[in-house]
Amino acid sequence: MTATPFTIAFILALALSVALRLWLARRQVSHVRAHREATPAAFAGRIDLASHRRAADYTVAKQRFGVAETAADVLVLLALTLGGGLGWLVRATEALSIAPLLRDVVLLAAVATIGGIAGLPFAWWRTFRLEERFGFNHTTLRVWIADIAKGLAVGAVLGLPLALLVLWMMRGAGELWWLHVWMAWMGFQLLLLVLYPTVIAPLFNRFSPMPPGAARERIEGLLARCDFRAAGLFVIDGSKRSGHGNAYFAGFGPAKRVVFFDTLLARLAPEEIEAVLAHELGHFRLRHIVKRILWSAALSLVLLGLLGGLIKAGWFYAGLGIPAPEVAVAMSRPGVALALFMLALPVFTFILAPVATAYSRRHEFEADAFAARNASATALVAALIKLYEDNASTLTPDPIYSAFYDSHPPASQRVARLVSLASAPATA
Repeated sequence: MTATPFTIAFILALALSVALRLWLARRQVSHVRAHREATPAAFAGRIDLASHRRAADYTVAKQRFGVAETAADVLVLLALTLGGGLGWLVRATEALSIAPLLRDVVLLAAVATIGGIAGLPFAWWRTFRLEERFGFNHTTLRVWIADIAKGLAVGAVLGLPLALLVLWMMRGAGELWWLHVWMAWMGFQLLLLVLYPTVIAPLFNRFSPMPPGAARERIEGLLARCDFRAAGLFVIDGSKRSGHGNAYFAGFGPAKRVVFFDTLLARLAPEEIEAVLAHELGHFRLRHIVKRILWSAALSLVLLGLLGGLIKAGWFYAGLGIPAPEVAVAMSRPGVALALFMLALPVFTFILAPVATAYSRRHEFEADAFAARNASATALVAALIKLYEDNASTLTPDPIYSAFYDSHPPASQRVARLVSLASAPATA
């Protein structure tokens, strides 16, 4: 394969992104280890040293695992692009006696299958070795395999029709096909918001009505104070798979559900559960969900517009491993451009991760402030500390690493902000 200017740019961008990931991982490990032997002052007396050490060891173990996973991802990426893997798939699917549109669907499915198979050993190790080692894994091999099968089925039922629609538009919607695809994509995203709580999520977890009691009374009072109507309060059997806990809203419009992991309800006091839910409610009341949808819409529009320009650029295909004699064939197949774009895009955009992280953190601080106004900042601090301990979340992340990866503020910053809100005088 002849190296083109775009090939060199791709290699340099890949080398930079990998080097940056490894540097960040090394910083995180060094920083967490350096603070392993002393619980931060803000958490002294609330999280014991043994738990703090466990969180440090869990963080280090995840980083080491992540380095191996990154290396495997890079090998798969190079094999599919510069190694000629996608070019081989183009030739293989071109020989199929099926409609051109279906050839591209098979191509995209093959790329997704290769990535999925490559990731399976890591998914297994993460669940049955890493999570097991630290006491978080509650699943069985049978449930794990069933989840994979269900995920594949959901992906096929939802993803294949979407792929057919997108490829059909790319072929027949003219120069502005990317605008039509964008509208279809946004419609699909909204459809998922509606389907997820009532159709998709119940395939993986059992949803039970939240039982009567002090926690439910507090939650109903909170929802009434905030004039928020939900389709129901539910508890899912999260403990069936993991010891981690969480709470969230799911759905869109009148289909919104309030969902709690059973692990969270078992650990937190009623007032702490109320405070956690008040935080999640803050995301809705402050229109964070809408803002994120709009942000995603704008970004996807820009990216699809970029793909619209690249789809007719021969250097794009040649630079990512398509042999020169086959570039013309590849350019006639929109699925090839789509596959290459999805493979190459993360290489060039990883450096922008801190922008999305900072935006997300701003929303988290705002949701915390909403919880402090409508529930209790003190109770939210108590809940967060329990969750940090139960989930073995490090209290001492490296600041630069955290800026790239952590959508939530570091524990120390978040707790300090809430403590200041709790001590602030009430305003009329």
